Amino acid sequence: PGALAEMAHFGLAPGPLFAVLVIALELAASAMILSGRLRWLGALALAVFTLAATGIALRYWEMPVGQERFMAANAFYEHLGLAGGLLLVAWLDLREPRPDGATA
Repeated sequence: PGALAEMAHFGLAPGPLFAVLVIALELAASAMILSGRLRWLGALALAVFTLAATGIALRYWEMPVGQERFMAANAFYEHLGLAGGLLLVAWLDLREPRPDGATA
């Protein structure tokens, strides 16, 4: 119910489809990063998702000046940093030679 309410709040329809896709992406990409299998792809997918979700959910520049805008701006830049960290994981994974000689 929380995921459906969040999809409705941000105007994403159909809510159940978006909720399932978001949850599946977050779980699958996280598993890819943790397992090391296609780590770069999982990190890249989460970075793109984080940037898209941040642009949808944290539009602080449209808010009136005040505490809520400050909190949204802070979260916006935190999420940009998270996406940057995920991009770094992808980049390093692609650059690093694998012990078995295979490519990423």
